[in-house]
Amino acid sequence: MGATRPKGSAWFVMADQTHILITGGAGQVGLELQRAAWPAGVVLHAPTRDALDLTDASSVRAYFDRQPIDAVINSAAWTAVDKAETEVAAAFAANAMGPALLADVTRDRGLPLAQISTDYVFDGEKTEPYAEEDPVGPIGVYGASKLAGELAVRRGNPRSVVLRTAWVLSPHRANFLKTMLRLAADRPLLRVVDDQRGCPTSATDIAEALRTIVLRMISDKAAPTGVYHFVNDGEATWAELAREIFRHSALSGGVSAEVEGILSEQYPTPARRPRNSRLSTHKLAADYGIRPRSWEHAVSDIMKEINQQGVGA
Repeated sequence: MGATRPKGSAWFVMADQTHILITGGAGQVGLELQRAAWPAGVVLHAPTRDALDLTDASSVRAYFDRQPIDAVINSAAWTAVDKAETEVAAAFAANAMGPALLADVTRDRGLPLAQISTDYVFDGEKTEPYAEEDPVGPIGVYGASKLAGELAVRRGNPRSVVLRTAWVLSPHRANFLKTMLRLAADRPLLRVVDDQRGCPTSATDIAEALRTIVLRMISDKAAPTGVYHFVNDGEATWAELAREIFRHSALSGGVSAEVEGILSEQYPTPARRPRNSRLSTHKLAADYGIRPRSWEHAVSDIMKEINQQGVGA
Protein backbone atom coordinates (compact mmCIF):
# COMPACT_ATOMS: atom_id res chain seq x y z
CA MET A 1 0.00 0.00 0.00
CA GLY A 2 1.17 3.55 -0.65
CA ALA A 3 0.03 6.93 0.57
CA THR A 4 0.03 10.15 -1.35
CA ARG A 5 -1.49 13.58 -0.88
CA PRO A 6 -2.87 15.21 -4.03
CA LYS A 7 -3.03 18.97 -4.09
CA GLY A 8 -6.18 20.24 -2.46
CA SER A 9 -7.35 16.95 -0.91
CA ALA A 10 -7.10 15.09 2.36
CA TRP A 11 -4.84 12.08 2.89
CA PHE A 12 -5.90 9.00 1.03
CA VAL A 13 -4.44 5.52 0.78
CA MET A 14 -5.08 3.23 -2.15
CA ALA A 15 -4.01 -0.10 -3.50
CA ASP A 16 -1.15 -0.44 -6.00
CA GLN A 17 -3.68 -0.36 -8.83
CA THR A 18 -7.03 1.38 -8.69
CA HIS A 19 -9.50 1.29 -11.57
CA ILE A 20 -11.79 4.30 -12.14
CA LEU A 21 -14.53 4.27 -14.76
CA ILE A 22 -15.21 7.58 -16.49
CA THR A 23 -18.39 7.65 -18.54
CA GLY A 24 -18.86 10.41 -21.09
CA GLY A 25 -15.12 10.48 -21.70
CA ALA A 26 -15.49 12.42 -24.95
CA GLY A 27 -17.26 15.36 -23.28
CA GLN A 28 -15.74 18.49 -21.76
CA VAL A 29 -15.42 17.13 -18.22
CA GLY A 30 -14.65 13.61 -19.36
CA LEU A 31 -11.69 14.82 -21.41
CA GLU A 32 -10.39 16.88 -18.50
CA LEU A 33 -10.73 13.93 -16.13
CA GLN A 34 -8.45 11.96 -18.43
CA ARG A 35 -5.91 14.82 -18.49
CA ALA A 36 -5.92 15.28 -14.71
CA ALA A 37 -2.87 14.41 -12.58
CA TRP A 38 -3.99 11.16 -10.99
CA PRO A 39 -1.71 9.35 -8.52
CA ALA A 40 0.50 6.52 -9.73
CA GLY A 41 -1.44 3.29 -9.84
CA VAL A 42 -4.72 4.81 -10.96
CA VAL A 43 -6.00 3.23 -14.17
CA LEU A 44 -8.69 5.20 -16.01
CA HIS A 45 -11.29 3.53 -18.19
CA ALA A 46 -13.26 5.72 -20.61
CA PRO A 47 -15.17 3.30 -22.86
CA THR A 48 -17.07 4.29 -25.97
CA ARG A 49 -20.82 3.77 -26.15
CA ASP A 50 -20.24 0.61 -28.17
CA ALA A 51 -18.36 -0.83 -25.19
CA LEU A 52 -20.73 0.54 -22.55
CA ASP A 53 -24.28 1.62 -23.35
CA LEU A 54 -25.65 3.33 -20.25
CA THR A 55 -29.23 2.99 -21.48
CA ASP A 56 -28.93 -0.81 -21.68
CA ALA A 57 -28.98 -2.72 -18.37
CA SER A 58 -27.37 -5.82 -19.89
CA SER A 59 -24.53 -3.75 -21.37
CA VAL A 60 -23.87 -2.11 -18.00
CA ARG A 61 -23.85 -5.40 -16.11
CA ALA A 62 -21.67 -7.10 -18.70
CA TYR A 63 -19.10 -4.30 -18.58
CA PHE A 64 -18.74 -4.50 -14.81
CA ASP A 65 -18.57 -8.30 -14.95
CA ARG A 66 -15.57 -8.25 -17.26
CA GLN A 67 -13.77 -5.14 -16.04
CA PRO A 68 -12.41 -4.50 -12.51
CA ILE A 69 -13.74 -1.14 -11.29
CA ASP A 70 -13.16 0.60 -7.94
CA ALA A 71 -15.16 3.80 -8.50
CA VAL A 72 -17.30 5.49 -11.15
CA ILE A 73 -17.53 9.10 -12.31
CA ASN A 74 -20.56 9.61 -14.52
CA SER A 75 -19.97 12.60 -16.79
CA ALA A 76 -22.14 11.20 -19.58
CA ALA A 77 -25.23 13.30 -20.26
CA TRP A 78 -27.68 14.64 -22.79
CA THR A 79 -26.73 18.33 -22.79
CA ALA A 80 -28.72 19.64 -25.77
CA VAL A 81 -31.02 21.78 -23.64
CA ASP A 82 -33.32 22.98 -26.43
CA LYS A 83 -33.56 19.62 -28.20
CA ALA A 84 -34.60 18.02 -24.93
CA GLU A 85 -37.91 19.89 -25.16
CA THR A 86 -38.93 17.71 -28.12
CA GLU A 87 -36.69 14.66 -27.64
CA VAL A 88 -37.90 13.93 -24.14
CA ALA A 89 -37.36 10.17 -24.17
CA ALA A 90 -33.76 10.49 -25.32
CA ALA A 91 -32.98 13.11 -22.67
CA PHE A 92 -34.43 10.98 -19.87
CA ALA A 93 -32.72 7.83 -21.17
CA ALA A 94 -29.32 9.50 -20.94
CA ASN A 95 -29.84 11.68 -17.89
CA ALA A 96 -32.06 9.49 -15.71
CA MET A 97 -31.94 5.86 -16.89
CA GLY A 98 -28.16 5.78 -17.25
CA PRO A 99 -27.49 7.10 -13.72
CA ALA A 100 -30.11 4.71 -12.32
CA LEU A 101 -28.39 1.70 -13.89
CA LEU A 102 -24.99 2.88 -12.65
CA ALA A 103 -26.40 3.39 -9.15
CA ASP A 104 -27.74 -0.16 -9.08
CA VAL A 105 -24.58 -1.84 -10.30
CA THR A 106 -22.24 0.21 -8.10
CA ARG A 107 -24.42 -0.35 -5.02
CA ASP A 108 -24.41 -4.11 -5.60
CA ARG A 109 -20.60 -4.04 -5.76
CA GLY A 110 -20.10 -1.57 -2.91
CA LEU A 111 -18.49 1.05 -5.16
CA PRO A 112 -18.57 4.84 -4.82
CA LEU A 113 -20.34 6.78 -7.57
CA ALA A 114 -19.94 10.45 -8.48
CA GLN A 115 -22.67 11.95 -10.67
CA ILE A 116 -22.46 15.33 -12.41
CA SER A 117 -25.61 17.42 -12.36
CA THR A 118 -26.66 20.97 -13.15
CA ASP A 119 -28.00 24.32 -12.00
CA TYR A 120 -31.03 23.62 -14.23
CA VAL A 121 -32.62 21.61 -11.41
CA PHE A 122 -33.57 25.04 -9.96
CA ASP A 123 -36.13 27.47 -11.35
CA GLY A 124 -33.77 30.45 -11.13
CA GLU A 125 -36.15 32.63 -9.14
CA LYS A 126 -34.04 32.87 -5.97
CA THR A 127 -32.16 36.15 -5.59
CA GLU A 128 -29.16 34.61 -3.77
CA PRO A 129 -26.86 31.74 -4.77
CA TYR A 130 -28.54 28.37 -4.43
CA ALA A 131 -27.52 26.08 -1.58
CA GLU A 132 -27.76 22.29 -1.81
CA GLU A 133 -30.79 22.13 0.47
CA ASP A 134 -32.83 24.69 -1.49
CA PRO A 135 -36.04 23.38 -3.08
CA VAL A 136 -35.60 22.18 -6.65
CA GLY A 137 -37.99 23.09 -9.45
CA PRO A 138 -36.75 22.59 -13.01
CA ILE A 139 -38.46 24.69 -15.68
CA GLY A 140 -37.56 22.50 -18.66
CA VAL A 141 -37.13 18.91 -19.77
CA TYR A 142 -33.34 18.99 -19.48
CA GLY A 143 -33.46 20.09 -15.84
CA ALA A 144 -36.20 17.57 -15.06
CA SER A 145 -34.19 14.74 -16.61
CA LYS A 146 -31.08 15.70 -14.65
CA LEU A 147 -33.07 15.91 -11.43
CA ALA A 148 -34.44 12.43 -12.10
CA GLY A 149 -30.85 11.24 -12.47
CA GLU A 150 -29.92 12.86 -9.16
CA LEU A 151 -32.77 11.11 -7.37
CA ALA A 152 -31.91 7.76 -8.94
CA VAL A 153 -28.30 8.02 -7.81
CA ARG A 154 -29.08 9.16 -4.28
CA ARG A 155 -31.75 6.50 -3.78
CA GLY A 156 -29.87 3.78 -5.59
CA ASN A 157 -26.41 4.03 -4.03
CA PRO A 158 -25.79 5.39 -0.51
CA ARG A 159 -22.07 5.81 -1.36
CA SER A 160 -22.72 8.50 -3.94
CA VAL A 161 -21.99 12.18 -4.52
CA VAL A 162 -24.02 14.36 -6.85
CA LEU A 163 -21.95 17.34 -7.99
CA ARG A 164 -24.00 20.16 -9.49
CA THR A 165 -22.19 22.66 -11.68
CA ALA A 166 -23.02 25.34 -14.24
CA TRP A 167 -21.86 27.27 -17.31
CA VAL A 168 -19.11 24.80 -18.21
CA LEU A 169 -16.24 26.10 -20.36
CA SER A 170 -13.14 24.48 -21.86
CA PRO A 171 -11.01 24.50 -25.01
CA HIS A 172 -12.83 21.34 -26.10
CA ARG A 173 -16.20 20.45 -27.58
CA ALA A 174 -19.07 22.90 -27.93
CA ASN A 175 -19.53 25.57 -25.26
CA PHE A 176 -20.31 29.27 -24.90
CA LEU A 177 -16.68 30.41 -25.00
CA LYS A 178 -15.95 28.65 -28.27
CA THR A 179 -19.24 29.81 -29.74
CA MET A 180 -18.36 33.43 -29.00
CA LEU A 181 -14.97 33.09 -30.70
CA ARG A 182 -16.54 31.43 -33.72
CA LEU A 183 -19.24 34.08 -34.11
CA ALA A 184 -16.79 36.96 -33.63
CA ALA A 185 -14.81 35.76 -36.63
CA ASP A 186 -17.67 36.95 -38.86
CA ARG A 187 -19.57 39.55 -36.83
CA PRO A 188 -18.28 42.83 -35.36
CA LEU A 189 -21.29 43.09 -33.00
CA LEU A 190 -22.84 40.31 -30.93
CA ARG A 191 -26.08 40.65 -28.98
CA VAL A 192 -25.78 38.54 -25.81
CA VAL A 193 -28.22 37.91 -22.97
CA ASP A 194 -27.48 40.18 -20.02
CA ASP A 195 -30.21 39.32 -17.48
CA GLN A 196 -29.21 35.76 -16.60
CA ARG A 197 -26.55 35.47 -13.89
CA GLY A 198 -24.36 32.47 -13.22
CA CYS A 199 -20.90 31.20 -12.39
CA PRO A 200 -18.71 30.43 -15.43
CA THR A 201 -16.85 27.24 -14.59
CA SER A 202 -13.79 25.52 -16.02
CA ALA A 203 -14.16 21.85 -16.97
CA THR A 204 -10.58 21.43 -15.72
CA ASP A 205 -11.58 22.65 -12.27
CA ILE A 206 -14.65 20.40 -12.21
CA ALA A 207 -12.41 17.45 -13.03
CA GLU A 208 -10.00 18.39 -10.23
CA ALA A 209 -12.88 18.58 -7.75
CA LEU A 210 -14.17 15.18 -8.87
CA ARG A 211 -10.68 13.72 -8.58
CA THR A 212 -10.40 14.88 -4.98
CA ILE A 213 -13.86 13.59 -4.09
CA VAL A 214 -13.49 10.18 -5.71
CA LEU A 215 -10.02 9.46 -4.34
CA ARG A 216 -11.29 10.14 -0.86
CA MET A 217 -14.40 8.02 -1.38
CA ILE A 218 -12.24 5.12 -2.56
CA SER A 219 -9.99 5.17 0.48
CA ASP A 220 -12.53 6.23 3.11
CA LYS A 221 -15.89 4.44 3.29
CA ALA A 222 -17.05 7.10 5.72
CA ALA A 223 -16.34 9.93 3.28
CA PRO A 224 -19.15 12.50 3.03
CA THR A 225 -21.89 11.74 0.53
CA GLY A 226 -24.89 13.61 -0.82
CA VAL A 227 -25.40 16.64 -3.04
CA TYR A 228 -22.70 19.28 -3.52
CA HIS A 229 -22.18 22.34 -5.68
CA PHE A 230 -19.02 23.24 -7.56
CA VAL A 231 -18.59 26.35 -9.69
CA ASN A 232 -15.78 28.84 -10.07
CA ASP A 233 -15.86 31.77 -7.67
CA GLY A 234 -17.69 34.94 -8.62
CA GLU A 235 -20.55 35.59 -10.99
CA ALA A 236 -21.36 37.15 -14.34
CA THR A 237 -24.04 37.51 -16.96
CA TRP A 238 -23.56 35.90 -20.36
CA ALA A 239 -22.78 39.34 -21.81
CA GLU A 240 -20.18 40.02 -19.12
CA LEU A 241 -18.61 36.64 -19.76
CA ALA A 242 -18.49 37.35 -23.50
CA ARG A 243 -16.71 40.65 -22.89
CA GLU A 244 -14.11 38.92 -20.72
CA ILE A 245 -13.54 36.27 -23.41
CA PHE A 246 -12.99 38.94 -26.06
CA ARG A 247 -10.71 40.92 -23.77
CA HIS A 248 -8.37 37.95 -23.50
CA SER A 249 -8.70 37.17 -27.19
CA ALA A 250 -7.83 40.73 -28.22
CA LEU A 251 -4.78 40.78 -25.94
CA SER A 252 -3.36 37.82 -27.84
CA GLY A 253 -4.25 39.21 -31.27
CA GLY A 254 -7.29 36.98 -31.67
CA VAL A 255 -10.84 37.73 -32.76
CA SER A 256 -12.97 40.21 -30.88
CA ALA A 257 -16.40 41.81 -31.11
CA GLU A 258 -18.48 44.46 -29.45
CA VAL A 259 -21.04 42.95 -27.06
CA GLU A 260 -24.51 44.46 -26.74
CA GLY A 261 -26.44 43.21 -23.72
CA ILE A 262 -30.05 42.15 -24.35
CA LEU A 263 -32.95 40.70 -22.37
CA SER A 264 -33.78 37.00 -22.43
CA GLU A 265 -37.05 37.84 -24.18
CA GLN A 266 -35.08 39.26 -27.09
CA TYR A 267 -33.37 35.90 -27.63
CA PRO A 268 -36.17 33.32 -27.38
CA THR A 269 -35.21 29.64 -27.19
CA PRO A 270 -37.32 26.47 -27.04
CA ALA A 271 -36.23 25.87 -23.43
CA ARG A 272 -36.36 28.51 -20.72
CA ARG A 273 -33.12 29.20 -18.86
CA PRO A 274 -32.87 29.96 -15.13
CA ARG A 275 -32.30 33.68 -14.59
CA ASN A 276 -30.23 32.87 -11.52
CA SER A 277 -27.74 30.00 -11.94
CA ARG A 278 -25.45 30.96 -9.08
CA LEU A 279 -24.49 28.07 -6.78
CA SER A 280 -22.99 28.22 -3.30
CA THR A 281 -19.89 26.06 -2.77
CA HIS A 282 -19.61 26.40 1.02
CA LYS A 283 -20.67 22.80 1.71
CA LEU A 284 -18.01 21.38 -0.59
CA ALA A 285 -15.34 23.51 1.07
CA ALA A 286 -16.43 22.35 4.52
CA ASP A 287 -16.61 18.62 3.71
CA TYR A 288 -13.85 18.20 1.13
CA GLY A 289 -11.66 21.28 1.49
CA ILE A 290 -12.27 22.30 -2.12
CA ARG A 291 -12.24 26.06 -2.65
CA PRO A 292 -12.67 27.19 -6.26
CA ARG A 293 -10.61 29.90 -7.93
CA SER A 294 -12.21 32.84 -9.70
CA TRP A 295 -13.99 32.37 -12.99
CA GLU A 296 -11.86 35.13 -14.52
CA HIS A 297 -8.70 33.16 -13.73
CA ALA A 298 -10.28 30.04 -15.21
CA VAL A 299 -11.26 31.84 -18.43
CA SER A 300 -7.74 33.25 -18.71
CA ASP A 301 -6.22 29.76 -18.58
CA ILE A 302 -8.68 28.40 -21.14
CA MET A 303 -7.87 31.23 -23.54
CA LYS A 304 -4.13 30.65 -23.04
CA GLU A 305 -4.54 27.01 -24.00
CA ILE A 306 -6.58 27.88 -27.07
CA ASN A 307 -3.93 30.38 -28.15
CA GLN A 308 -0.95 28.10 -27.40
CA GLN A 309 -2.30 24.91 -28.89
CA GLY A 310 -4.41 26.37 -31.66
CA VAL A 311 -7.57 24.64 -30.48
CA GLY A 312 -10.15 25.66 -33.03
CA ALA A 313 -13.19 27.68 -32.05
